[in-house]
Amino acid sequence: MSDLHLHIISFDIPYPVNYGGVIDVFHKAKALTEKGVKVHLHCFQYGKKPNSLLNDLFYEVHYYKRDVSKKHLFKSIPYIVSSRYSEELENRLAEDNYPILMEGLHTSALLENEALCKNRKMIVRPHNIEHEYYQNLAKVEPDIFKKYYFYNEAVKLRKYENILEKADLLLAISKNDEIYFSKHFNNVAFVPAFHPYKKVSSITGKGNYVLYHGNLSVAENTNAAKFLITHVFDDLDIPLKIAGLNPPKNLINLINNGHGKDIELISNPDDETLGDLIKNAQINISVTAQQTGLKLKLLNTLYNGRYCLVNEKMLSGSELDDLCIIANDHATMKRKIRSLFDQEFDENIINERKHKLTSIYNNGHNVEHLIELIS
Repeated sequence: MSDLHLHIISFDIPYPVNYGGVIDVFHKAKALTEKGVKVHLHCFQYGKKPNSLLNDLFYEVHYYKRDVSKKHLFKSIPYIVSSRYSEELENRLAEDNYPILMEGLHTSALLENEALCKNRKMIVRPHNIEHEYYQNLAKVEPDIFKKYYFYNEAVKLRKYENILEKADLLLAISKNDEIYFSKHFNNVAFVPAFHPYKKVSSITGKGNYVLYHGNLSVAENTNAAKFLITHVFDDLDIPLKIAGLNPPKNLINLINNGHGKDIELISNPDDETLGDLIKNAQINISVTAQQTGLKLKLLNTLYNGRYCLVNEKMLSGSELDDLCIIANDHATMKRKIRSLFDQEFDENIINERKHKLTSIYNNGHNVEHLIELIS
């Protein structure tokens, strides 16, 4: 692969690897590099700082300031796209004809540049069905201004999605997304999410608490935590731990005011602390109102935790139904939690996970498939 160069356009700086979208970006680029591909990484910057580790890993790394000014809210194209336009990026890409991998619909404005697209392969990795994702964000957002923004962005994204017709290849991240994009576009391939987990590290035995974790600054995750507190653990005599980034005051108050006895909030845990929480829990519980994309925290709990209790939307074409316990309402969740809390987690379950996870979510096999598609 020494002669294969690839431009990867990332919607954010993919390090630190601290949320779902950049997990796939970083570990995909890393896997390609380990196979000898010369990765030219281009990052839009809006919060995170450049990191020297990226320069050590990749052939070259460039940064472009994302323009987050409000003027983009009034444009006809989606804010997540228009705020990531860079003339400097386009000029740099025009210097060669290496294939370009655009991460997310966010970076797909390059497809409008006919001269740039000529005689080179243009690939998009959709991380979601974005208009559905934003519509669902709007439904659960309590702030009226943010709600309007999400609904408005969803309308723009639905129209803008047609730009993907100009791509040579779309890399769906889940089976559900593959089905959706295949109905609307040609040249769609399923390439599962890339991740940091090399082996199943779950431990046998029993834990003494249930864990819910997620980015608690996101309304969907906060709502899921509130649902568990008020509808599932309201009368369960089983400890619940909630861990995540930047919990809002209303969630903190809910736990402190009358729900604190068996519910503990761990704010902004570092990677080691969160890893220990996942590993030692008896049950990792994950619920979502979103059915698009792939929830990478599901892989985290299956590779590293004991029992994994989810609702069907969490599975979202992941092909991992057999490895999870499914419950879609609070009564079923209560029943399953009571049952699972007394069961030993054994080697048979671990072996089943090893077989399934290594057959679908094997970075080594998936990167070889990706290189074939790019080549």
